[in-house]
Amino acid sequence: MTQAADFASGKGHRDENFPVASHLVRRELRAPILAFYRFARAADDVADHPTAGEAQKFAQLDRLEAGLRGEKGASVEGEALRDVLRPRNLTDQHALDLLEAFRRDVVKRRYADWAELMDYCRYSAAPVGRFVLDLHGESRSLWPLNDALCTALQVINHLQDCAKDYAGLDRVYIPLDALAAQGIGVEALRSERASPALRTVIAELARRTSALLDLSRPFAGGIVDLRLALEVGVIQTLAESLTMRLSRRDPLSQRVHHRAIEALPLAAYGAVGVAAGRLGRRLGAKQPALPGSHQ
Repeated sequence: MTQAADFASGKGHRDENFPVASHLVRRELRAPILAFYRFARAADDVADHPTAGEAQKFAQLDRLEAGLRGEKGASVEGEALRDVLRPRNLTDQHALDLLEAFRRDVVKRRYADWAELMDYCRYSAAPVGRFVLDLHGESRSLWPLNDALCTALQVINHLQDCAKDYAGLDRVYIPLDALAAQGIGVEALRSERASPALRTVIAELARRTSALLDLSRPFAGGIVDLRLALEVGVIQTLAESLTMRLSRRDPLSQRVHHRAIEALPLAAYGAVGVAAGRLGRRLGAKQPALPGSHQ
């Protein structure tokens, strides 16, 4: 294996649980977002490859980094992303942070507690949204809200895929102390159905994820670019719905992710909510002060 394509899972941006460069985003910015996505997807596929050895994986991740840094012939995905970043004077740090997460995935298969998982998400999730914000020229003061939303999305994916990750990769993102508190270990993920103890663990992690989404709820309202704000509103709404499902459903035996027919009305609700909020603020700002008021 010498190129990222040799590790490819076949998964693309349309297969993700959340929108990637949807038509809500400005047309001229979709290609740069997809270049970032393809870099991230290539690195993810390397880290998750079921048969490649650790040395092969690290070597390919190094090639992705070399291409990103400008080494010709090292990596198609890395060079393509570099070609997007340079003319826009965008940093490559977000992509490098992602590589840190995928390098951890090669060797790290357990997380001791929530804090350790949050540190992983700082590298595996937050950089994606930070890149999109930088690409749109948005304020970095939005990063804490972005990080909360992106981290929530990451944990949702971990919880949905907990059985698959354990069976296929021997990787468990559910914190070990959360399992131990219910008197169980990672072996509980082998069952066809989650035990009451595992359901309790998942529901508690869904509650903590919901708290992250509470923090990120003002995010869309702080974004200047209307189309990006609408997309963030859609993602926020979808994430809140999935988190509620995880508090009630068993990801070992039940479907959690949305079907298209379920996602479309939720997406519309999220977008309309952002648009209505923005219109309301504009109308409020234009409202003349009443006589004798202290506005």
